[in-house]
Amino acid sequence: MVVIILFAGCKKINDTSIPSLPQILQNDCIKRTLGPNVVGLNIEFAYAMALPQSLGKIVSAQVTASIAGATGTYLENRSFYTNSGGVDVGITVGSASVTTDTKTVVTFTKDTCAATLRYFYTVPDAARGKSVSFTFSATASNGQTVSYTMGPYTCTNMAMNLDQVGVNNAACYLSIADMTFHDATYAAANPSKIDLVYLYKVVTGVTFLHALVSPGASADYLPGVTLPSGVNNSTKMIKTWNINDQNLARLQYGIFIDDADFPKLDFTNMPNYAINLKAQAGAWVETADGKYRAYIYVNGINNTTPSMTVSIKRYQMK
Repeated sequence: MVVIILFAGCKKINDTSIPSLPQILQNDCIKRTLGPNVVGLNIEFAYAMALPQSLGKIVSAQVTASIAGATGTYLENRSFYTNSGGVDVGITVGSASVTTDTKTVVTFTKDTCAATLRYFYTVPDAARGKSVSFTFSATASNGQTVSYTMGPYTCTNMAMNLDQVGVNNAACYLSIADMTFHDATYAAANPSKIDLVYLYKVVTGVTFLHALVSPGASADYLPGVTLPSGVNNSTKMIKTWNINDQNLARLQYGIFIDDADFPKLDFTNMPNYAINLKAQAGAWVETADGKYRAYIYVNGINNTTPSMTVSIKRYQMK
C-alpha cells in the first residue's frame, strides 16, 4: 500500500491598502427604462460623473441625441442619491437644462466634484421605426472632458393612446385609425373609420354586460343598437385576459407588447365581437381592410353610468 501525504500551505495576505483613485474625470451611464421605446414616451438614463476633489469641480454636463427629442426632453439639474430608507433624493447642482436641437445642457452652479443626473428623452415621431443613440459628456474646471455613448436603441412603429372613454349610447364608436371613441354624428360622417361599438347590455340568459362589437356583427350582438348609415365594418377580434401591458395598464407587471407581437397573430376564423369584458381584460383586433392591428386594454369599467376606459397600442400592417 502506498501512502501519499499532501502538504498544503496558506499564504497570508497582508496587503489591505485602498486602491488609488484615478486622477482623472470619469463617467458612467445606465438606461433606467424597460420595454419598447414608444413615440411619446420617455427613455430615461442616469448619467454619473466624478473626479478627485483636489483636481477641481464639474462645470457642465450635456447629452447629444442622434435625433432631436420631442417636447419634454430634458436633463435633470439635480443629482440623485438613495437614502437609508431606499428613497431617491435630488440635490440641485445646476441651472435648468437648455435644449437646442439635439443637445441638452446643464450648467453647474454648485461646487461639486461628483454628480448623477437623470436624462429624459421623449421619443419624437421623427424617430418612429428608427434607431437613436446618445452621447453623454461632462467638463471639469481643470479642462478635462469625458464622454459615454449609449445605444443605438430601436424606436417602435407602434402608435399608442391612453385612457379613452367609451360611453354607452353616446361616445361609443371606436376608430382604430384615430384610437379614440366618437359619437354618432362623427360616425355617420366617417362610417369607414368606425371599427367597433362599445355597448353595455343586461341580456337574459347571457352574461353580456360591457362589450366591444364590430358593426358588421350579427344583430344578436348589437341588441337595441341602431347604427348610423354606412357603419358596417367587420373587425376581427381575439379576446384576452391578463395581458397587462405596462405601458397601457401602468401597473408593475413587466409585460410589454412590442412591434413583433402584431404580425404573428392569426385572425383566421376569429369572431367580430367580444362580450363581458372586464378590467384588465383586452382584445387583439384587426381592421376590416387589414391596415391596422391593435391591442385594446380595458383599464376600467363602470356599471352605474355604463362606460369603459381603454388604452390602445396600434400597429400599421400596410
